[in-house]
This record gives sequence, C-alpha cells and structure tokens, in this order.
Amino acid sequence: MPLNFLERDNKLKNHNLFGDEHFGSSPPCTMYEKKALIDPDGNEVDGLHTAWITLNNPEQYGSYTTDMIKGVIAGMHKASMSRDVVATIFTGTGDRAFCTGGNVKEYAEYYTKRPKEYADYVDLFSGMVDAILKCRTPVICRSNGMRIAGGQEIGQACDLTVAADTANFGQAGTRHGSVPDGGSTDFLPWNLSMEQAMWNCISNEQWSAYKMERLGLITKAVPIKKDSGGNWVPNPFVITDTYAKDGQIVYGEFKNGKEAGEAKALFKTLTTDFSWLDDYINKMVWTLANLFPLCLMKSVETIRIKKRFFWDANKISGIYGLGANMNAEAYLGFNAFNSQKVTGSDVIDFLELRRQYAKGHIFDDELAEMVFYPPKK
Repeated sequence: MPLNFLERDNKLKNHNLFGDEHFGSSPPCTMYEKKALIDPDGNEVDGLHTAWITLNNPEQYGSYTTDMIKGVIAGMHKASMSRDVVATIFTGTGDRAFCTGGNVKEYAEYYTKRPKEYADYVDLFSGMVDAILKCRTPVICRSNGMRIAGGQEIGQACDLTVAADTANFGQAGTRHGSVPDGGSTDFLPWNLSMEQAMWNCISNEQWSAYKMERLGLITKAVPIKKDSGGNWVPNPFVITDTYAKDGQIVYGEFKNGKEAGEAKALFKTLTTDFSWLDDYINKMVWTLANLFPLCLMKSVETIRIKKRFFWDANKISGIYGLGANMNAEAYLGFNAFNSQKVTGSDVIDFLELRRQYAKGHIFDDELAEMVFYPPKK
C-alpha cells in the first residue's frame, strides 16, 4: 500500500545545542558570522553560505581565553547544524596572527599551581579540537598571520589551510614549560616527514608559510601585501626564488643579515590587502559547493579518521599530564613569560635549571627563585 496517505511533519527541527551566548564582538571573544557563497564572477549565491568563526583578540596575537574556546566549540557545532552552510572558515582578526595558542596571562595568573583547574581547561581545549574534527562541513583555516603553539594545533585540526604569506608556523611549548599534546604531537607526523615533524615540534623554530607549503603542511600561501603602486609584494622577509645554496633548497627560508634589514625597511612601506587570499578561499568553497554534499563529507571524514586515531589515543593523557605539569615546569615557563616586562626575559635560566636537576634539587619555591631572572634595574 502506498504511504502517501500518511501525514508528515515538514517543520524543520532545530538540532543546535547552543544559542549565541558564547559569541561576542569586543575582544577577547570568538565571533560567528554567516557570509553568502560567492560564485566565480564575484556574485552572491542566494540561500547558501559560509560560516566564519573568528578569534578576536588581536592585542594578544589571537591567543584564546577559556571563554573563547567555548565560542569555537559553539561555532563549529552551529556551522554543522546549519543546513545552508557549505564550508566553515576559521580565522583571526588583523594581519599579525591567526592564533598563538592559549592566553599565557590567564595561564600564569589563574591556572598555574591549580592542576585540577588546568586539567578541566585542557579537557575544554580537547573539546575544541574535537569540535573541529567533527564539524559537518569542511573546515578551512584562513591563517591571516602567525599560527604558533596551540594555534598551530587547532589549525592542523582543520581540513585545509590557506595562509597569508606573512604567517609563520611553529610550536612554543618546550620553551615555555608545556608540551604540544594539544594536537601537534599527533598531527605533525601526518603533514611532515617524521624528522621534520620532530624538529619543528621540539625546536620552536618558526617556519614560513612558503616553506610549509613546500613541505606539505598547508594548501597555499598567498601574498597579502601591496606597494604604493598597488602591486602585490611577496613576503620580503622570505626567499621566494627557487634555487639551491650550498646544496640546500632555500625557497621559503628566512633572509638574514643585510637582506633582512632591507626587508624590514620595505615591509614598513607596504599595506595589507586580503582580497587575493579571500578570492582563493572563495574558489575552493565554490569547488566544494559543486559536489554531492554527503559524498563530500564522507570523504572528508574518512581522511580525518587518520588524524583522529592518534589524537583520540593521546588526548586523555594530555589532559592529566598537562594538568599535573602546572605544578612544575609550566609554572616556571608561563610565569617567566608573563613577567618579561619586569625581568627582561620571557624564559627562565634553562642551564641553571638543568644544573639543579643534575643535583637532585626538589621542585620548590627555592628552585624557582634560582632559575627566574631577577627584575631589571
């Protein structure tokens, strides 16, 4: 018997868990906005959108506070549950940083020596990574500037990255008392060779967007600077010519010496224009829009499984390990960074710390006094 005699409820249901309580407009906050899908001719497409989730904290280089993390989680879920969203764009405000990780001021002044509180915070952070990895649309990281430390981790959780060519990429944990177990120890070996992943993870070197594109960490690096004549200027601090020097590929490496000084002088004369970068993202999203939605997301999710396998295996130990570390090296590292205006240094005396470890000194306030640099005179 045909079933068309049955009555159907055609009223669309709301599957969203959150309202707009976790979004704001004044920094520090996370912002959420829907923008119209753009066709290849630059026209807005009726009824279809991209969801923009923006870390709005430019004065602190895009660092996320506890409340901002909640905004990212809510934003990823909101984008997932929006039937008209083709793709999610994850970005920051300004032209200096996408995100440089957690807010160290908050870490130093609240979370250090509160291991249970920090474990709860890392649990929340893990929820942010989970929210990116389970978003029901492709997630594009629009890296508008530096992507460092935890910013590198949440950026790698995204499916694709289009970066301003002025963006730098790297970690900071081992220099400031933490461990990049928020994703980088899991994701970097998928994007780089094992040894490149190892060095990038532990050295805290910052690598250019062009180098990361060459090595496969990001999809595309795009210029965002123009000269007075309106001409695009690739990042002047980076070698963008393809040649070898002393048997080494130098494309994407930073200039030094006289060349770096000349680059600094040139950079001050340039203006910022994100139009090329945003056009590139619009073309990517247009490609995504013209695919079968469910087949697209099955493909995205199946690739994500590889990242999620190691992330899921490691994230629990990260929660408790990073929490416990707030009574130890993280206490030293975050407070050194937070007091750099007083001491003139954003790090401790690492050599003295190693000497005291070698002597078997217990981890106490006396040890902290021995490795913190004294206030500037």
